[in-house]
Amino acid sequence: MDIYEQLGVKKRINGAGLLTRLGGSLMPPEVLGAMVEAASAFVDMAELQARASEIIAETTGAEAGLVTTGASAALTLGTAACLSGLDAARMDRLPDTEGMPNVVVMARPHRNAYDHAIRAAGARIREVGLNDRTVGAGVRGVEPWEWEAALDDDVVAIAYTATAAMDPPLRAVTELAHRRGLPVLVDAAAGLPPFERLTGLLADGADLVAVSGGKALRGPQSTGILCGRRDLIAAAALQQLDMDVAPETWNPPASLIPRERLGGIPHHGIGRGFKAGKEEIVGLLAALRRFVTLDHRAESIAAARRLEVIAEGLAHVAHARSRLRPVAETGRYPLLDVLLDEHGLGRSAAAVSRALEAGDPPVHLSEHRAVEGILTVHPEGLRDGDEAIVAARLRAVLGGRD
Repeated sequence: MDIYEQLGVKKRINGAGLLTRLGGSLMPPEVLGAMVEAASAFVDMAELQARASEIIAETTGAEAGLVTTGASAALTLGTAACLSGLDAARMDRLPDTEGMPNVVVMARPHRNAYDHAIRAAGARIREVGLNDRTVGAGVRGVEPWEWEAALDDDVVAIAYTATAAMDPPLRAVTELAHRRGLPVLVDAAAGLPPFERLTGLLADGADLVAVSGGKALRGPQSTGILCGRRDLIAAAALQQLDMDVAPETWNPPASLIPRERLGGIPHHGIGRGFKAGKEEIVGLLAALRRFVTLDHRAESIAAARRLEVIAEGLAHVAHARSRLRPVAETGRYPLLDVLLDEHGLGRSAAAVSRALEAGDPPVHLSEHRAVEGILTVHPEGLRDGDEAIVAARLRAVLGGRD
């Protein structure tokens, strides 16, 4: 019996994408090995984060970086850094921001459930623009005058969600923000691959970028990266690290924390609950190094072949057809849409998904377009042989011959 059998927990076939609720990604052997080795010794955590900062900077082109406990934690820490700067008194107050600048400006089409990570630091979100283009009610996006009108002395940052459309263009937003001396915090949690998307965000002027470490990077699920401006990374680090230190002997690594710029030494910060362990930091660094040398084209070709096997398995199933979407269309991985004739089937795409998950083995597909009668197969979580199981389970649930 393996560990999950011992625990009585079902192992699942993941065609839904690298999702937190399904455990993120599967870590490669070199990442697991690095974590095991990291667990065998004690280290100074600030020194380890300082070295991680250097490696992240060398890899991404950012000034500095921090290993966080996920992209959501990176958003909260990044917001906290924008709220406090290197002011220890403000760090100690968070999330109480009464009487201090505390507004983060965000375009309405960029709002999503992860806004909570920004608000958790004590920020108030101020919306700009309308959602006309996204919902098909009009042709106009958020325009420069709308951003300008929202910027006043209460604003500490602009938040931007990186999407395939990049609407409005990030460079236009960063140029506007920088004219007012404001940083731009970018949520690129699911932005990889390609790696050039991350480096491109920084090149376009992003001051802080949050990325998941446990998805496409295939690092530990509970990791993320916050990278960008050195002073803001220092503020984020101070609010994450263990600050139960003696002022007389505290000697933080200068490459991460500029002690000479601190008016005082802050106590434990709002990010203290987001502490990253030495095993997670080392594992994330191993995953990052692996990712930048990976042959992503070969990975994409192998993924497309798996999807083709599933499409072939559905070729003669009534009330269903499949459509392969190449990387040129999706921007990340090839995808397979399974388009269902819900009327002919007599049940909805959601009901089909529910039946797949209730089977043995449970199979998960993406439900992002289920309201359109479409289930999508994401290949990044499929292992060798999983494609045949997905095809067989779909045929069984849809009433085709197995």
